[in-house]
Amino acid sequence: MLKRGDFVLIFYEGKKYLVSVREGQFHTHKDHFDLAELEGKKYGDVIFGKKGTPFFLLRPTIYDFLMRIERKTQIIYPKDIGYILLKLGVGEGKIVIECGCGSGALTTAFAFYVGSSGQVISYEKELAFIELAKANLKRLSLEERVTFKHREVSDLFDEEEVDAVFLDIKEPWELLKASYKALKPGHPLGILVPTTNQVIAILRELEKLPFVDTEVLEILVRNYKVNSERLRPEDQMIAHTGYLIFTRKIST
Repeated sequence: MLKRGDFVLIFYEGKKYLVSVREGQFHTHKDHFDLAELEGKKYGDVIFGKKGTPFFLLRPTIYDFLMRIERKTQIIYPKDIGYILLKLGVGEGKIVIECGCGSGALTTAFAFYVGSSGQVISYEKELAFIELAKANLKRLSLEERVTFKHREVSDLFDEEEVDAVFLDIKEPWELLKASYKALKPGHPLGILVPTTNQVIAILRELEKLPFVDTEVLEILVRNYKVNSERLRPEDQMIAHTGYLIFTRKIST
């Protein structure tokens, strides 16, 4: 049964809206209903608007939250986040450092997947971004899994023997040595940058350090129009979002 404070994904005429069970109105151009009426309903139910319009109640996933977080910066998209999680081996009990939290999309995903026994350490120089990321984490009750450090790293991270490091900053090559020192041997480092110039600078610096199994890629996703009679790609797509670099630390 849904209760006050729970989140619900409203599906209506091909569109989705993330709402919470509370006082207030949910409006579309055709119809509306009281959000308080959601209390006591179940995921999968249908609620009818004042004019009889059906609204379907779906259970939101981590994907739905990530695509609808409040943002002040460009977020890392789920198409990249999924691959990042797998390449960094993020799972229950892992300790992950991220440098540059932005609006907190990847931070939220890390926090979700490290579980209650893991921890995310997030370094961010902009206090406004930290406050925004905290607010986005709170919607999923994940704030206790993240330790924010309000400072710019110039030399070393405070931690050692962590399971993974991810860098989302303008000049990540300046923190490759710091990342190496923070990682457990054999464990992965991930980096996201928007331009090829940055990729080249990273690769040049990686060649000087004990990292192996380096990979550079970008991920493209093309959606299709859901029409069984005229199946074809959507007219628009999110194309380039960034280049991903992954590598692993080896012992010297």
